[in-house]
Amino acid sequence: MEERQAAVSAILKAGHIPAGMELFTAGDRSQLDTINSWIDESDVYMLILGGRYGAVEPTSNVSYTELEFDYAASQNKPMFAVVIKDDALEDKVRAHGTNFSEKENPKELKLFRTKVLSRISSFFEDVKDIKLCVHETLADYSTNRELSGWVSGSEIVDSKPLMDEINKLSSENTELKEKVSQLEHRLATISAPNKEDSAKFDELKDTLSKTNISLPKDIDDGGKDVEITLLKAFDVAKDALITGVTNRGGMSDYHRFVFFNISPKLQIHGLVDNEKVAGVQYRRCYVTPLGLRFLAYLEKSKLESL
Repeated sequence: MEERQAAVSAILKAGHIPAGMELFTAGDRSQLDTINSWIDESDVYMLILGGRYGAVEPTSNVSYTELEFDYAASQNKPMFAVVIKDDALEDKVRAHGTNFSEKENPKELKLFRTKVLSRISSFFEDVKDIKLCVHETLADYSTNRELSGWVSGSEIVDSKPLMDEINKLSSENTELKEKVSQLEHRLATISAPNKEDSAKFDELKDTLSKTNISLPKDIDDGGKDVEITLLKAFDVAKDALITGVTNRGGMSDYHRFVFFNISPKLQIHGLVDNEKVAGVQYRRCYVTPLGLRFLAYLEKSKLESL
């Protein structure tokens, strides 16, 4: 890809080291985790956005490129993007064919493009524009930000394992404190379902029973996608949601599905909420007091039907 080669060349000429960007083509979850690690170790994240949305991660239905972009943003990583102009894209398609245009996910690409343009970004028509943008942006970052840069391993004492362990313990401690605080708050506000709740919960139960959700084959042991009701999904995922599910790195496919697919649908009905976890860079979704009362109502209904 000539645009990527142009960016690599410009980065090198600016006195920086491209972090293997020419080596990666996102295609699976393990590779995404690897790229996220490279993002963590890099000073600046750069995106080249052309006319394709890219390969889609099957659980979240979000492209790997957008997931990488969102991860860099969530880590407050200095970042910038170069976005192809519409007329330049049309010229490229006419010259090289429709492989350079998005046919499967045009709506998703449009929304992603809008998101990218809301941050520091520039348009490009050809590789000269990309080189100019790299030169100007990196010069500005080098002047106005403290960039770590590359340091020889012989120049430093390897304290990374110790710091990693300290950061891990600190993160876990913060998360546990937040969970205790949330559980105490919810226990203080929850009350047993009353007659007024019963009528509301009957209607809510009927609504969730009529709403279907696709369970990916990667989650279901049956080896194929299955349709289940949102009510059933809430019941299955209740233990995880009561404790709280975060979008921290390394989450399992199951917790990723609960966080990105089940929780937003339940949040619409006030049964689940999503919050920023203090002191860390990830969010947590959890059952609200209304959701806990609704779960209690469902358990009571099950016992009464025996």
